[in-house]
Amino acid sequence: MSMLALYMFPMLFSLLLLGVPVAFSMLATATVFGWMVFDTALVFQLVEKIEDVASNFVLAAVTLFVFMGCMLERAGIAEQLFEAVHVWTRRMPGGLALGTVVMCIVFAASTGVIGATETVVGLLAIPVMLKYRYDKPLICGTICAGGSLGTIIPPSVVVVVMGPLANVSVGDLLVGMVFPGLIMAGFYLVYIYLLCRIRPEAGPVVPEEEDTMSLAEKLRITAFALVPPMFMIIAVLGSLMLGLAAPTEAAAIGAAGSVLLAGFYGRLSWRTLNGAVMKTLQVTAMIMTILLAGSMMTGVFIGAGGVSLAQELVNQAQLGPWGLLALVLGLTFLAGFFLDWISIVLIMIPLFTPLVVAAGFDAVWFCILFLVMIQTSYLTPPMAPAIFYLRGIAPPEITTGHMYRGVLPFIGLQILTLIIVMAFPQTVLWLPSKLLGFN
Repeated sequence: MSMLALYMFPMLFSLLLLGVPVAFSMLATATVFGWMVFDTALVFQLVEKIEDVASNFVLAAVTLFVFMGCMLERAGIAEQLFEAVHVWTRRMPGGLALGTVVMCIVFAASTGVIGATETVVGLLAIPVMLKYRYDKPLICGTICAGGSLGTIIPPSVVVVVMGPLANVSVGDLLVGMVFPGLIMAGFYLVYIYLLCRIRPEAGPVVPEEEDTMSLAEKLRITAFALVPPMFMIIAVLGSLMLGLAAPTEAAAIGAAGSVLLAGFYGRLSWRTLNGAVMKTLQVTAMIMTILLAGSMMTGVFIGAGGVSLAQELVNQAQLGPWGLLALVLGLTFLAGFFLDWISIVLIMIPLFTPLVVAAGFDAVWFCILFLVMIQTSYLTPPMAPAIFYLRGIAPPEITTGHMYRGVLPFIGLQILTLIIVMAFPQTVLWLPSKLLGFN
């Protein structure tokens, strides 16, 4: 019976390659193999999974974080943030690219939605950097890498989905990812600055005659455009890190804050609110449908003895703890070529987290390594989702070749971040232990 569990994956991948949507591929696989395993009791198994997903209050944070990002996007607040950041960086080597990464950090901390940051920031930054003749691969790498920071900078929708599957506190994950996210973003900034110091033509400094804004004007723009959103971000992340709010409650603070921000800037209208709600409904329905189908498939896999079979295969392979970890991360990297993040999480986390924990590794630390690896595969050609997002918004003069060359240095920086987090687990575990009492 346990060998039956292994045959689920060829069927799943075959359906995906035929173009069947992820949710329906998982649901079909769960139904076919579930019938073999449970017979008519499959109905009760699937109904139980529906109840589990529907009653998991932590998942309410997904809807609230998505709404927060959609509201900020619809209200045009990103444009103001973009201007406020760039008034301070434009006179630096590679200043427009540096400002774009900073903007991505701020927007990632405001949305938690992968893809939204890259699309919004790309539409704003690409025309400006092309105007000042920035190196096209640098433009592409900056947008793709900066836009993907929503995976590893809290609040992250990925973490909200991952926590219950890994049987790990979402709060511990959100706090634990702070330092790895900042390390990765810091590497991006240092690389861009050094590259543009060595090769000034890659990121020319904006001419002094075009930077006529006075210090008082810069401070006014910053106070108006940057400070209010930062208060919202601090309220969301601060309430989490200080243990004052659960992830769902912090997400509710962010959702309410995004509405207040839109009202503060005079952009709260029925059209804006309706657009944000409808977009939230679409994104949430997609995530929840995939999550439900994945939960059903996971239940059938476990019921068929898949976990015990995987444990037996790992023991027979005699990989050792680090060999097992390398295998899991390598499979995650390969899966990122043809699966979206939620599918990877649903397939890999329930299967491998118990094995990794049994090997002696910390579950929170493993989940953060898993996130970094997802983000790396998100950028890696030829099937990089980040490049597909960029291709949809980039002008014709930016080619796919520019995109492939541009992301390679940033992939290296992500791997460097992975090595640092792997070598120094306290980069993940120290902050939760101090703020949340995590052991």
